[in-house]
Amino acid sequence: MDRRGFLITSTGTLAALVAQWSTAAPAPAATAGRRIGAEVATELDARLAALRRLDDKIGSTGVYDAATTEIRLIRRLLADTSHSEQVGRRLHGAAAEACRLAGWCAYDSGHHADAECHFIAALRSAASAADDTIGALTLTFWANQRYACGDPRGALALLDGALAARRISSPRVLALLHARRARAFSLMGEPLQAYRALEAAFSAFSKAGPAQGDLAALYWLNTGELHQFAGSTALTLGEAGRALHHFDAAVHGEDAYDSGQEARGAAIYLARRAEAYLALGELDAAVQVAEQVLQLMGGVDSARGSSALRELRGGLLDHRDTPVVSTFLDLTA
Repeated sequence: MDRRGFLITSTGTLAALVAQWSTAAPAPAATAGRRIGAEVATELDARLAALRRLDDKIGSTGVYDAATTEIRLIRRLLADTSHSEQVGRRLHGAAAEACRLAGWCAYDSGHHADAECHFIAALRSAASAADDTIGALTLTFWANQRYACGDPRGALALLDGALAARRISSPRVLALLHARRARAFSLMGEPLQAYRALEAAFSAFSKAGPAQGDLAALYWLNTGELHQFAGSTALTLGEAGRALHHFDAAVHGEDAYDSGQEARGAAIYLARRAEAYLALGELDAAVQVAEQVLQLMGGVDSARGSSALRELRGGLLDHRDTPVVSTFLDLTA
């Protein structure tokens, strides 16, 4: 049995890890080794930004290896160079982002144990950087993994712990925390709490300025993305019509979801749109959207995207006597 596909952190341990993060002391300045300045941290930030964009284009498998290489490089810099306290915090912040990105790629590839190890390391590095915003961002991605793997209560422990942090400077991070809470509550079958969390997400995002002035790692979060969260939440709660309303708002609103930015994410959201059509008995529309999912997933490595397509096919199997459905199933067998 390949245990990489299992979560390794118990639900009860999650709150303790978050508490350790919130009370940890930042790292001191380093005084031994060759002196480096802020330009090194700036170069690392640029390299990580390029990796995030590359993940959008080609998927997680190759980017994971690159992210782990960045982690090793940053660790050597922290161990073998001297630098000011400010530069040291930036290096720890870069380490946190590299670990978060590696964790995300491992999760997207279906390696859940590896992902949790990286998320834990990211949280510790964020504490050393004295950056609650980066730590909270890490917790949003870790929470995504937890509720997707059947532990929405554990996800809430992470998200609520992040929201208790006093120094989250990014409205987008706050919006994402609330949006993830909505998804967790929907998976727990609690619509009132889920829709309240969505309201909080849109409210937090209304205070955000241009993406260029916010946390660089959240360049992709906009109003359209929040509507995709809202549609996914409604679909999980059994409200297919409400889900389609949000999916439509996501792509047709003023601040629309950019389906060309990341094929994997667009495919997953389209698969959920198809599920909504399927729930409403609109089989032609469901198959038409399913064909778009298939086209988008071509050439992109993502266990999550492949899983979304398998689940969609599973739902269509109940209607295989319908010619349009049968044709699609045969083509994707």
